[in-house]
Amino acid sequence: MNTSHSLAMRNTTSMSQHELHDDFQVFGEIIASKKLSPLFQPIVDLDQRTIYGYESLIRGPSDSPYHSPVKLFDIAIRSGQLLELDLLCREVGITHFQQKQLPGKLFLNATPESLLEPGHRSGLTLEILSKAGIQPENVVIEMTEQSPMENFEVMRNAIEHYKLMGFKIAIDDLGAGYSGLRRWSEIRPDYVKIDKHFIQGINEDQVKKSFVKSINDIAQGLGCKVIAEGIETLDEYRTIYAMGITLIQGYYFSRPQLNPPYVISNELFCCSSPRDCGELKNSSSENISELLIKVPGVLPDITLEEVHKIFHGNETINSIPVLDQDGITRGLVRRNQLLATFSTQYGRSLYGARSVQEFIDHSPVIVDKDWSFEQVSKFVTDNMQMQIEDDFVITENGKFAGLGKVVQLLKKITDLQIRNARYANPLTMLPGNVPIYEKIDAMLAANNKFCIAYCDIDNFKPYNDVYGYAKGDKVIKTVAGILLQYVIPNQDFVGHVGGDDFILIFKSENWHQCCENILNSFEQEIVKFYTDMDLKNNGIFASARNGENEFYPVMSLSIGAVIPDLDHCHSYTDVAELASQAKSNAKNIPGNSLFHERRVHRD
Repeated sequence: MNTSHSLAMRNTTSMSQHELHDDFQVFGEIIASKKLSPLFQPIVDLDQRTIYGYESLIRGPSDSPYHSPVKLFDIAIRSGQLLELDLLCREVGITHFQQKQLPGKLFLNATPESLLEPGHRSGLTLEILSKAGIQPENVVIEMTEQSPMENFEVMRNAIEHYKLMGFKIAIDDLGAGYSGLRRWSEIRPDYVKIDKHFIQGINEDQVKKSFVKSINDIAQGLGCKVIAEGIETLDEYRTIYAMGITLIQGYYFSRPQLNPPYVISNELFCCSSPRDCGELKNSSSENISELLIKVPGVLPDITLEEVHKIFHGNETINSIPVLDQDGITRGLVRRNQLLATFSTQYGRSLYGARSVQEFIDHSPVIVDKDWSFEQVSKFVTDNMQMQIEDDFVITENGKFAGLGKVVQLLKKITDLQIRNARYANPLTMLPGNVPIYEKIDAMLAANNKFCIAYCDIDNFKPYNDVYGYAKGDKVIKTVAGILLQYVIPNQDFVGHVGGDDFILIFKSENWHQCCENILNSFEQEIVKFYTDMDLKNNGIFASARNGENEFYPVMSLSIGAVIPDLDHCHSYTDVAELASQAKSNAKNIPGNSLFHERRVHRD
């Protein structure tokens, strides 16, 4: 995150010669006395869970106006001392990096314009590195622009200059600079750092996701590593890692510090691979907010002509929300309807000055951002005839939050169906082990209180041996149906571990009553799977492990439940151990039983 060399803008405010002279004098003293402080921010490798390197970020004296790097470089440009400042920044960064014995690569900022400065001498950076005992291959030069560069030859020469000395090259703040993608294509860097604007809030912005995905695709084709800057939240981290970007930098892991961390706490890593992170992200936040698109709203008194200008200025918007003063949705103005009105012979002249409220769709589909994809899909299907390119309204606490697109909803539903089918138990089609583990980890990561119940059918194996696999499969599917009947849809979770073992994850408070209802229903249904004779005998004889015939009572259901301690349980393995112990205790109780485990964390 280049906050030291990042785009220092020329100060066009008029200043007296006396003021300029004073500023130049202060700046000259800073350079002469080397009063610069380097802060270091880690760049994290998500695959290896290690620090890949550090970016050196420069600050001026804290008691001067030039503590800010932007002001520091502005005065350097105006005083004609950009080269001196550029070299001093590198010198203090290299020196302190070596003194602190920081691991990994050192990312140093450099301006190509400084190569054009009078007095530039090749090899100065190498000399500083040699004194510090750092090899050039462990240093990455981040190329930044202090002003628009018309001459790309200067940039190419700068890159060639550093490559010949053995340095790796990075483009900084891709998407925020003056020349953007052209810089990338011209200089073919080893690294490209995506500007934080496209990273912050990416988990809720489809446009940013598309932009970053395109950048990552291009980078892979060019053999270039991508670094995502500005990661501040867990959801941003998950989204970026799920897209396959493994190098990230931002406040989520560490702010720039004079004494930065040498290692990153394992607690900050929430998944072990991009696929796992993507699936965890989906399982933890599978609601419609993932498709939310921010769109500016308008007031009802705006004219149709003004709305037309908004559409004309943004070709990606198909609908504009009309809101009242409190942010409540009054309706939508749809692009196709407006264009149809204006396309008639006198449409624009007749209607252009009229209020937009005369032309809005007053009955758009409105959903809450916390609704699941399944809820929204059913609601959209039941309530309107929508075109695939249409939009619907997403609200938060009753107020407009953004729009969602039907086409994106359909794609998401299809993806979820494919994913669920891939991990489902083939007999019951309930989620299998992978989704179960991900659901638990997601609940823990979100710090959501929940109850987990482990269900096991007692005496199922001897029944299966005597009555056959077809009857045994029917028993298992019946149990699955009972579990689904009594949990609360879109709140609770039912998973099939395998065989006759099931997992329930309750977010609802009445989990105890749900379990009691399940046991009562099981007791009523299970008798249908025995002959009258076996029911009269209250069980069957079957071969035991020792080869002897033993008597086994009619099948019963054991449920072991526990509410994990969120302060001590950090992954699904911790919770699984508690649930297994609860199930064992339940199975020690004869007949249909529910055991509430009071031990809520691992000892």
